[in-house]
Amino acid sequence: MPRRTVLSVLACLAGTARALASSEPPLSSLTLVGPPAIVFKAGRDACDGADVPDISARALREPSGAVALFGLHYRNRAMRGPDLDHLKLDCAVVLDSGEAPDPAAYDDRSWIAATWSEDGRRVEALLHHEYQANEHPGRCREASYLACWYNTVVAARSEDGGRSFRRAAPPVVAMAAPFRQEVGQGRHRGFFNPSNIVADGRWRYVFVSTTGWDKPGRQEPGTCLFRTGDPGDAASWRGWTGRGFTAAFPDPYRGAPKPPEACLPLAPFPAGVGAVVRHRATGAFIAVFMAKADPARGLPQSGFYWTTSRDLLAWDTPRLLLAGATLYDDPCAAPGGLIAYPSLLDPQARGRNFDDTGDTALLTYATLRTQGCAVTSDRDLLRRPLAIKVWP
Repeated sequence: MPRRTVLSVLACLAGTARALASSEPPLSSLTLVGPPAIVFKAGRDACDGADVPDISARALREPSGAVALFGLHYRNRAMRGPDLDHLKLDCAVVLDSGEAPDPAAYDDRSWIAATWSEDGRRVEALLHHEYQANEHPGRCREASYLACWYNTVVAARSEDGGRSFRRAAPPVVAMAAPFRQEVGQGRHRGFFNPSNIVADGRWRYVFVSTTGWDKPGRQEPGTCLFRTGDPGDAASWRGWTGRGFTAAFPDPYRGAPKPPEACLPLAPFPAGVGAVVRHRATGAFIAVFMAKADPARGLPQSGFYWTTSRDLLAWDTPRLLLAGATLYDDPCAAPGGLIAYPSLLDPQARGRNFDDTGDTALLTYATLRTQGCAVTSDRDLLRRPLAIKVWP
């Protein structure tokens, strides 16, 4: 997804996460215990110019036990191999982006942002969908990307273990702003950047970011937690409101949009959650995210942070995991490049969807080289081993 305006997006979200932040001592310790290793190098391993790390990595196990990993661009391909240690890019496109001018089609540019499978064959996906109205004549009164950027989380499904995905007709919307794309132009709008999906009993959870809106209704910007009992029914996702999981955000292009109940942004997340996993021995949840330095919010340096929770709602004070300029920093001041899209993957995960971890895991992330003040497509996908300790 284009990132030249990500600083402005962060500005929309800054200072909004509220409520449900824990004042307890830290529940866990994460320590990097080895150097980075390259998983994918765009200039060496790409099938074409669309193959660059551009979203947090998501992995699942196929029926054979082999692994598929998603985390590249809007011409979606998978890296495949017998395990996380032996992945190679498969040049077959599993989901392409139609760049359709009709916003109701939800087929402009889509990234596979989250996957879930019970059997490895039928795979449900949540897509980060961008309708970039500035690219479609007559669809936006302004010419800039950010002013015309309209985000929705939509669903896709694979019946062949993630070898190909299809959208339903009409598309099924999981999270949408309660207005159409032409409303409120002038800033980034909608829901975007789902985390991976994590299980807790019969429920499946995902974190999703929003820039919020003033009407219809009022939605504060930040990162909300959504829940469903069936990822195969994407319309069943409901957001936490502070009282329950009751906030629904259906397709405004089908039926008259109504003011929805707002979801409650959760602290301490300044923007999207890169990944959330459950620690097998203790049941605690660990989330990683990237952030710009903001000492007033307990973020002393730019980089990747982690935080821990017992219930996915109240999170402890975030701790710095890896320092470095991120996509939320000014690339003009980052001649060494940026880091972005953190994820946690345990090669020994017991779940098919890599939503659990033991006492070791891999921090998987991208490095993005800069040229002057521009973020380039010269990117690597890296991994670093880390040790995890969670106090019971």
